[in-house]
Amino acid sequence: MALASPLTPALIRLPGVCTQVGLSKSQIYRLIRSGEFPAPVRLGPNSVAWPVEHVQAWIADKILASAGQMP
Repeated sequence: MALASPLTPALIRLPGVCTQVGLSKSQIYRLIRSGEFPAPVRLGPNSVAWPVEHVQAWIADKILASAGQMP
Protein backbone atom coordinates (compact mmCIF):
# COMPACT_ATOMS: atom_id res chain seq x y z
CA MET A 1 0.00 0.00 0.00
CA ALA A 2 1.41 3.37 -1.04
CA LEU A 3 1.50 6.25 1.38
CA ALA A 4 -0.51 9.33 0.44
CA SER A 5 1.53 12.39 -0.44
CA PRO A 6 0.23 15.92 0.13
CA LEU A 7 -0.84 16.00 -3.53
CA THR A 8 -2.64 12.66 -3.43
CA PRO A 9 -6.19 12.81 -2.06
CA ALA A 10 -6.80 10.11 0.53
CA LEU A 11 -9.89 8.93 2.36
CA ILE A 12 -10.16 7.62 5.90
CA ARG A 13 -12.97 5.44 7.24
CA LEU A 14 -14.82 6.07 10.51
CA PRO A 15 -12.64 3.95 12.84
CA GLY A 16 -9.59 5.91 11.68
CA VAL A 17 -11.38 9.23 12.12
CA CYS A 18 -12.39 8.23 15.66
CA THR A 19 -8.79 7.34 16.45
CA GLN A 20 -7.36 10.54 14.98
CA VAL A 21 -9.75 12.96 16.67
CA GLY A 22 -10.32 11.03 19.89
CA LEU A 23 -14.11 11.08 19.64
CA SER A 24 -16.71 8.34 19.46
CA LYS A 25 -18.82 7.56 16.40
CA SER A 26 -21.90 9.15 17.97
CA GLN A 27 -19.98 12.30 18.92
CA ILE A 28 -18.66 12.67 15.36
CA TYR A 29 -22.13 12.31 13.83
CA ARG A 30 -23.54 14.76 16.38
CA LEU A 31 -20.90 17.32 15.34
CA ILE A 32 -21.68 16.70 11.66
CA ARG A 33 -25.38 17.39 12.26
CA SER A 34 -24.53 20.65 14.03
CA GLY A 35 -22.13 21.69 11.25
CA GLU A 36 -19.05 21.51 13.47
CA PHE A 37 -17.32 18.57 11.74
CA PRO A 38 -16.80 17.89 8.04
CA ALA A 39 -19.36 15.63 6.40
CA PRO A 40 -18.20 12.34 4.89
CA VAL A 41 -18.00 11.47 1.20
CA ARG A 42 -20.37 8.72 0.10
CA LEU A 43 -18.44 5.79 -1.39
CA GLY A 44 -21.43 3.53 -2.01
CA PRO A 45 -24.89 2.79 -0.72
CA ASN A 46 -23.59 1.70 2.70
CA SER A 47 -20.16 3.24 3.05
CA VAL A 48 -18.67 6.65 3.68
CA ALA A 49 -15.20 8.05 4.30
CA TRP A 50 -13.64 11.41 5.07
CA PRO A 51 -10.96 13.20 3.07
CA VAL A 52 -7.84 13.08 5.24
CA GLU A 53 -7.14 16.76 4.62
CA HIS A 54 -10.60 17.74 5.96
CA VAL A 55 -10.02 15.79 9.18
CA GLN A 56 -6.51 17.21 9.57
CA ALA A 57 -7.82 20.77 8.98
CA TRP A 58 -10.50 20.24 11.65
CA ILE A 59 -7.82 19.06 14.10
CA ALA A 60 -5.59 22.05 13.27
CA ASP A 61 -8.53 24.44 13.81
CA LYS A 62 -9.22 22.88 17.22
CA ILE A 63 -5.57 23.27 18.20
CA LEU A 64 -5.56 26.93 17.16
CA ALA A 65 -8.85 27.57 18.96
CA SER A 66 -7.52 26.03 22.17
CA ALA A 67 -4.49 28.30 21.95
CA GLY A 68 -6.78 31.32 21.61
CA GLN A 69 -6.02 31.83 17.92
CA MET A 70 -8.84 31.61 15.43
CA PRO A 71 -8.06 31.07 11.73
